Amino acid sequence: MEFVILPDCPQGTSVAESIGGAGTTVVEHPSGRPWIVGRWSPGEIVAASAGRHRIVALGIAATTAEDLAARLGRIRDLGELDRIRSALPGSYHLVASMNGRVGALGTLSTARQIFHTRIAGVVVAADRPQSLAALSGACLNEEFLALQLISPYAPWPLSDYNPWRRVEALSAGHRLELDRDGSGREVRWWRPPAPEVPLTEGAERVRAALHDAVAARVATERPLSTDLSGGMDSTSLAFLAAGQVDRFVTTRWQATNVDDEDQNWAQRAAASIPNAAHIVLERQGIPMNFAGLLAGDPDIEAPFAWIRTRERLAFQAGRLAELGSTMHLTGHGGDELFFPTPLQLHALLRSQPWTAIKYLRGFRSIYRWALPDTLRGIAADQSFPGWLAGSAATLTDSVRGVNRTPNFGWWGQFRTPPWVTRTGVDSVRELLADAAAKTPEPLSPIRAQHATIQDIRKCGESIRRVGRLTARHGVDWQAPFVDDQVVEAALSIRFADSASPHRYKPVLVESMRGTVPTEVLGRGTKSEYSADVYAGLRSCRGELAELCDDMLLAQRGLVDADRFRTTLLGQHTSSAGLSLVVATLACEVWLRSVAAFAPTAVLTGGAR
Repeated sequence: MEFVILPDCPQGTSVAESIGGAGTTVVEHPSGRPWIVGRWSPGEIVAASAGRHRIVALGIAATTAEDLAARLGRIRDLGELDRIRSALPGSYHLVASMNGRVGALGTLSTARQIFHTRIAGVVVAADRPQSLAALSGACLNEEFLALQLISPYAPWPLSDYNPWRRVEALSAGHRLELDRDGSGREVRWWRPPAPEVPLTEGAERVRAALHDAVAARVATERPLSTDLSGGMDSTSLAFLAAGQVDRFVTTRWQATNVDDEDQNWAQRAAASIPNAAHIVLERQGIPMNFAGLLAGDPDIEAPFAWIRTRERLAFQAGRLAELGSTMHLTGHGGDELFFPTPLQLHALLRSQPWTAIKYLRGFRSIYRWALPDTLRGIAADQSFPGWLAGSAATLTDSVRGVNRTPNFGWWGQFRTPPWVTRTGVDSVRELLADAAAKTPEPLSPIRAQHATIQDIRKCGESIRRVGRLTARHGVDWQAPFVDDQVVEAALSIRFADSASPHRYKPVLVESMRGTVPTEVLGRGTKSEYSADVYAGLRSCRGELAELCDDMLLAQRGLVDADRFRTTLLGQHTSSAGLSLVVATLACEVWLRSVAAFAPTAVLTGGAR
């Protein structure tokens, strides 16, 4: 799926004339002017009209044309568009044309995102920035490159920066409105809920939201598959699917580490799902981590955060297509929503101090925090702009110390790798200072919620990128955990119930009681896959070394190529620094892809 949204004015019609390509479809405004121009399959769109108003849901939406028309008839203007969004489970863009004005919104997670820019004097929107860059002739934003070298990634609002000049991403909780004169503005429609719902009620909300999210996919009547890695997230989705379809497929990767616990838990779960074919993707013949990076990628939206597993994801999609699946459900997003974090203690210490102190003891035991460091962290109470500005001071600190010092700030600690040049580091520090000087409002006034929303938005970005990759093999890649209703339900639960370090994902466990067998719900551990990463580094050494030759990041003065090569090919005694390596590789591969696949037209090639 790929599309451009145009305002209801003559200039919008002029822009539409420059958009084309095989298979392009045009949806018109009530006025008859072009409104949405793009490519999509019949199952990816639901369109409806009510009088002189029109609305379109692009993606997976639990609705029909008749139902959507009835809902459209009950709202008066774009200000009520969120009422429709809140009532319809799924993952979709919602676009309405009412009285000559356009409203467009994606999802809170950005799995469905809206980008916008000014072209020929009017604001035009699209589902991907490179389409707008091609239409407007936008060039690369060089400042953006330095941000991509941060690990794990840049903090918000820098995380929303776009690689294409003058192209903007829609802000969190906002919709885009286009007026008759071609002007546009962002309007806030959503704020995070107060985390006040007790566990019993909250778990029921999560269960219902996840059930409806899976049901929205099942309603498409497409052959279905799911992950079943053995982790709680994919296991939950597999059992939800098992209760709604007659037959489906589950897949899991065979781990390099023979002692990996996930395989045992996956086998336990599979034994209780008789209506699925359980497929193990065995190591032999599967692409290694870091494979295929020299090939580049026609999806040039931005550096791909999951670049090290790109070829594995493509392989999985091809295998699923052979097995007959055209829609795959993944458990990504569950960690971001349900894993207890120390940041939740900041709010809990101020509302329920005795509970917070009990939890704090547990976190100190897990992370081995020193008491003086812990007390200093608790006492720190910086504003969000102050925290953002202060982060520049620790930017070049060692990544190995990240988890050894308690962090009760607005997000986790982030670093630039040692091979980034002084020019690159100074650029990041300047961007942090500039962002802080604008005194941005955080995504939530509560630190833990702010961090969760930022993480779920970054996860959603990767999900939409993987979706384009798997679509090349005919497989629609879906992540029910990042649907709006699931995100809202998870954010609403009080920290006294969700922040316990003594239980593994307590909210998800309680929400799945009665759906997932009790013996499977009892898991209290989580596997890690650094062995697969190390094996990939060894296997792909030659290809990775070649990426260091004539390195584009080095030509721009951002990276010391020799130092990066030495680190990349050397001994990695700790997995802590691997994310630094991945961020740099993702940025370099993207730069090379831009050079090879730079947009020269819209909707005429590239990633579908």
